Amino acid sequence: MTSPSASADAVPQAKGDWTQWLFPGPRRTFTEEEIERSGLKTWSTVVDSYVMSNVLVLGLVFYTMLPRELAHVILIGGLGMASLGLGVARWLWRQPTRTRFNGATFALSVLMVLVTLGMVKAGFRAEARDLLPFVAGGMTLTVSSWWFLTLYRTQQLGARLAELDAQEERVAMAQRLATAQIQPHFLFNTLASLQHWVDTRDDRAGPMLRSLTRYLRATLPMFEQDRLPLEQELQIVRSYLDIMQARLGQRLSWSLDTDAPAQAAIAAASLPPGTLLTLAENAITHGIEPSLRGGHIAVRVKAADGRLRLEVQDGGQGLPPGACEGLGLANTRERLKAQFGAHAALGLEPGPAEAPGCLAWVEVPTA
Repeated sequence: MTSPSASADAVPQAKGDWTQWLFPGPRRTFTEEEIERSGLKTWSTVVDSYVMSNVLVLGLVFYTMLPRELAHVILIGGLGMASLGLGVARWLWRQPTRTRFNGATFALSVLMVLVTLGMVKAGFRAEARDLLPFVAGGMTLTVSSWWFLTLYRTQQLGARLAELDAQEERVAMAQRLATAQIQPHFLFNTLASLQHWVDTRDDRAGPMLRSLTRYLRATLPMFEQDRLPLEQELQIVRSYLDIMQARLGQRLSWSLDTDAPAQAAIAAASLPPGTLLTLAENAITHGIEPSLRGGHIAVRVKAADGRLRLEVQDGGQGLPPGACEGLGLANTRERLKAQFGAHAALGLEPGPAEAPGCLAWVEVPTA
């Protein structure tokens, strides 16, 4: 979601905006929080090396054209001015505002006037007159560089923030889609089974109602959050599998195992809401329900080498030829990327030969 003024603020001179003639520069300003969020704070030292080397080369090229008495002073002064100009450039880079740009331009103009007056008072009137084209050219080059740096930096930050806003909007949309993935047919079928068991006074009605209540209480609000503690996600998956086991009877069995290293990591771990639940739902929908004999679902949590691995393996009919990733997995992958970047991974593969079916897994950093 882009700031309302982002597109207009990135344009340095709007049509008919006469203030740009008197006080030029981008109108948009960025808060410290926005700059921090952009992740684009670093100033490249390559710029310093490039500018200083070019100033030195130019100084040596024009050295013979400088007044002999002041040649060394002018060369050293030029390098000093280049260092000062780079310092101002870094200052503008940190906060590229029109106020800073115009303030720096005014200060440079005053400094050049003072230097020229100082040379005149020191008896170097002719030299000051001869150096005037070099001073004017240097000032024009410096101010132009600051101008383009300010515009470039403003557009860079604006584009990055717009990209992050769009990414957050995609993640929010994925979360809303994930909310909608609490499948209506799952709820309707479960309620129908529950109604039948209540009417026939089946003892399974009470446990299923408790599991369904826990499931709905946990899942309905969870997609409003950016992250969900893994412990809570595991509890949701338990409730879901309890419900499905009650519905499918002997066609479904399930287990949840965590290894010793994972026990400590679970308490501190969090995931995009519904990550593990999506894997469990896919295992039921595509693995167990289509199989007449049903099967077993094994949920495993492992930790090693700073990574947490979550697995959902079903003993159903396995991956059909040419199977492709569905909407649920695509949304989950997008949300994992938003939270962990390149440090998270999601995979779907056939189960091992001794346990046919499908294995879905997620790997995330433990911290």
